[in-house]
Amino acid sequence: MTNFIRYDDSAARKLIDEKWYEELQPALMAAREEMLKDIELLGSDAIPADKQPLDAGFQNLPQQLLDEYESQGSESLLGRIEAKAQELREQSDRFVVLGIGGSYMGMRALFEALCHPLHNELTRDQRGGVPRLYFEGNNVDNDSITALQELLKTSCLDPKDVLQRWSMTVISKSGGTLETALGFRLFRESLDAYYGADSEESRSLVVPITGLEGKLRNFSNHKGYPEVFPIPDNVGGRFSVFTSVGLFPAAVLGIDLKALLQGAADMTRLFNSQPMGDNPVLDYTATCHLFEREKNVSMRILSTWGKRLEALGLWYDQLLAESLGKEEKGATPLTVVNTRDLHSRGQQHQEGVRDKLITNVIVERPDSEPISVPVVPEEENQDQLNKLKGKTVPDVLSAAIEGTNQAYADVHRPTADLILPNLDAYTVGQTLQMLMLATVLEGRLININPYGQPGVEAYKKNMQEVLSR
Repeated sequence: MTNFIRYDDSAARKLIDEKWYEELQPALMAAREEMLKDIELLGSDAIPADKQPLDAGFQNLPQQLLDEYESQGSESLLGRIEAKAQELREQSDRFVVLGIGGSYMGMRALFEALCHPLHNELTRDQRGGVPRLYFEGNNVDNDSITALQELLKTSCLDPKDVLQRWSMTVISKSGGTLETALGFRLFRESLDAYYGADSEESRSLVVPITGLEGKLRNFSNHKGYPEVFPIPDNVGGRFSVFTSVGLFPAAVLGIDLKALLQGAADMTRLFNSQPMGDNPVLDYTATCHLFEREKNVSMRILSTWGKRLEALGLWYDQLLAESLGKEEKGATPLTVVNTRDLHSRGQQHQEGVRDKLITNVIVERPDSEPISVPVVPEEENQDQLNKLKGKTVPDVLSAAIEGTNQAYADVHRPTADLILPNLDAYTVGQTLQMLMLATVLEGRLININPYGQPGVEAYKKNMQEVLSR
């Protein structure tokens, strides 16, 4: 395996007793073994009560999908996804994704990490023939919904012109999540008004992604949508990025699904087989857990260096918060983007309460050619940047990372580095799977069921009662 992400916690370890790592190792190995047994339990009719819900299917799913594609080709789920995605690319130039929480945050992470930073501003040719992307159904914001509806109405006037055609996917495991259901009804109304309520386009340009049964599945059957992709019963929403939930919209955007899944599958193999020191999942979990247990460090700062991984951090915020925030336990996640947020949160991280472990997410090589610092005539050198002659923007970023880590080290603030060799589908696949595995591992380590989100269900129930008055 090449081009693998690395986790370097050497700076953090200087602030904690090494014997604690050694003492933790048996419990960590037992938690990993429990995760392997969780996979076996999925096929059982007698899942223990304390294991319910058990949404461990995400662990082996990437390799299962790759194996199915290898043996069945176009008849496999990946084959069907790629075929339908190609159809939408050819038939539309704007693509609306309706979903909330895990039904959209994983795709948003993939979009921002792997597509052009100004994707929607590019021409169709510059985008490689893939559509512009918009997210809705993730809030109940009247102005935001209105703005996108108005954009579609004013930009799409001729339904026969591919540049003026739009399509959508709706993602909801049950179909009962109010924000997404409302968004679907509103944008379905807009789509029917544009193409005709009984037109072929009103069905072929809508792709539901849902559970094997439920409200959205029933509605999809009623409408006769030609392709409805499944969400497996044994994969929870925030762990669903490698199901149709993330894979279909990613395919529409032209993201390499096989590389994405291969990165995730390789990370799972590494987690299952390698010892501490050579296993990013074990090392990351151990470091986070020990700082929380021994030093009362309950804030997990994911510090992304560069803008393209902010959405991945926000995806991780949900993953950690919903998975471990139970029984008055669980660290609080927070994503920051540096160097931007050094000018806002940096002061607090440097001199505030000592409750933060900072994990830097560093991409070693940018996709684009490094930009050199321009040299100007001396009379225009008021900003004194001529002294950086020969330096590039990546050089400046590297200096910022080193300088910030040194500043934290000087006052005994813990940092660790998650290092991505570059930003491609394979590496992002590794990173997402690493963080999902680490979250479940920590849940098993502290005897918290990492699946399910009872607190979220309470707000949904209350909201429905208020609306029914």
